[in-house]
Amino acid sequence: MEGRLQWIVARPQRWAHWEPLRGGLQAHTLLSQRYPQAQCFVVTELAQHAEITRRALARPWWSPARWSHKAAQFVPLEHPVQMLWANMALHMAADPQALIERWHAMLDVDGFLMFSCLGPDTVVQLRRLYAEAGWPAPGHQFTDMHDWGDMLVRAGFAEPVMDMERITLTYTSPQTLLEELRGLGRNLHPARFPALRGRAWKAQLEAALETQLSAVRHDGRLELTFEINYGHAFKPVPKLHVKPQTSLSLEEMRRTLKRSASGVSGVSLPLPKLR
Repeated sequence: MEGRLQWIVARPQRWAHWEPLRGGLQAHTLLSQRYPQAQCFVVTELAQHAEITRRALARPWWSPARWSHKAAQFVPLEHPVQMLWANMALHMAADPQALIERWHAMLDVDGFLMFSCLGPDTVVQLRRLYAEAGWPAPGHQFTDMHDWGDMLVRAGFAEPVMDMERITLTYTSPQTLLEELRGLGRNLHPARFPALRGRAWKAQLEAALETQLSAVRHDGRLELTFEINYGHAFKPVPKLHVKPQTSLSLEEMRRTLKRSASGVSGVSLPLPKLR
């Protein structure tokens, strides 16, 4: 995901990192190295996440990065940013369309969104195992990448680009597999088990994992597939709906004139003359 930034010419002066604790603090370091002079704003929904993230991103006094890279700010955004980075967030949102619209509002015109999330083929082996056992689904359904593109357009984004890859992870035991799944998220399916399971059920699950997910090609290790969706899109200049009488703010008029002078305009009628 970070490597895709090499194809984007625009270099943000201000960018926002959405929930870096869940999305991966390693990416924050890579982004800070790519844009050392850009101002970064960290956005977290939970106060406890903010404090943990603040400590994790704090640089020691002897670190050269304290002088060569701008420190992340944990303050509410007062002005739009030119890039918003959101890793592994959308598939956990109860209302993803509303979240995409919120991201759109946080971006400046010509700013861009970079995001990733899990796709429908994630843990397909585990879903099959649960279905054969007659259990509720082990996780909620994930959205197809083409539907994400439609949501981006509805939110006002332009030129959305979506692609995906499938990654197979292997585990030495059912215990290590379940431990990693617990760290990746939670089951938000409305028909999930309504209460905790007992030790007998856990033993049955581990035995089924050992039997059905064992792969000969991986020397008997247990395998799980993860579908990763990647996307980016730009926030275009808002189109002006010209009416018999149209009111524009001074800032909107300046932006429109600037666009018109460069040959790019969202207005289909001649611009009015200024006196």
